[in-house]
Amino acid sequence: MSHLVLTIGPAHTLRQAARMMSARRIGAAVVIDPEHAGIGILTERDILDSVAAGEDPDAELAAQHRTEDLTYASPDWTLEEAAAAMIKGGFRHLVVLEGHDVAGLLSMRDIVRCWTSAEGASPQPAVTSA
Repeated sequence: MSHLVLTIGPAHTLRQAARMMSARRIGAAVVIDPEHAGIGILTERDILDSVAAGEDPDAELAAQHRTEDLTYASPDWTLEEAAAAMIKGGFRHLVVLEGHDVAGLLSMRDIVRCWTSAEGASPQPAVTSA
């Protein structure tokens, strides 16, 4: 789980969010709106869907594309519980709450890294071609 979570406001444009996410090499940002109860999440998939639909990333706001109906994890969840929630819900990022505060963000990649290390396999560099 990443304890350093990128948080953005609802008025950030999708381009601004994408730049911040890209600079940190992460796939999601937590959207916190002081005027709206609850926490949202904006993922790379949300941005991709918007751009694919022909929307302007400089005009579209995080508030318009965030997911608000979230499944939250507790810090005491096991990796198996987190993975099961992700599979059941069809998402790749899980906001971890401790009380009402964001304690971290768990990604499918985090889980795979833990399980890979647990199995004793050494990570191999990814090879991609364009």
